Amino acid sequence: MKHYIQITAGRGPVECARAVTLVARELLKAIPSIQLADCEPHNQVDGCFMSMTFTTTEPIPQSIVNDWQGTILWRSTKNPYRPGHKRSNWFVGINFFEEVELLRIEESEIVYETCRSGGKGGQNVNKVETAVRAIHTPTGLSVKCSDERSQSQNKSLAKERLLIKLRQHNDKKIADSQVVQWCNHDNLERGNPVKKFCGSL
Repeated sequence: MKHYIQITAGRGPVECARAVTLVARELLKAIPSIQLADCEPHNQVDGCFMSMTFTTTEPIPQSIVNDWQGTILWRSTKNPYRPGHKRSNWFVGINFFEEVELLRIEESEIVYETCRSGGKGGQNVNKVETAVRAIHTPTGLSVKCSDERSQSQNKSLAKERLLIKLRQHNDKKIADSQVVQWCNHDNLERGNPVKKFCGSL
């Protein structure tokens, strides 16, 4: 399983974006195994990032999570971006999260049940079990298909629709994870830092 660490400047100014880069360097010292997976560069200044996301397959010790999870303060001793600016405290957020575990679909995990279609369609539809229900046993997700007069055709359609339903389930999981990650940008708490650094921007 992959483990992810996101560093975000929230909606802060360029100094916060620079602090993301500097804090990332410090994080790499604490967790040398992490690798950059994604980043959002500042749209005007090189070497500054609105967010950086790192990944590793090695377990991250809980002690490190406890030390780094939350708001990080970078107190600037020199500000090359706005030299006359009085503010020296710049905050970034760090969030740890796991890889989204998606469903893996195996043919052996799909169970098919036959049943009567019912409704209009003549005696064959009402008396013969031509309808097919496909069930994904690990999740309980299921679909029923009675569109065709042939059981084999309905089985094929049921499998196709079940795979679409499972795909939608996976897509929702990914979308939900992305919403959480984007919320991290907006929910950055400025204050009460869990870690403090001091140096030039």
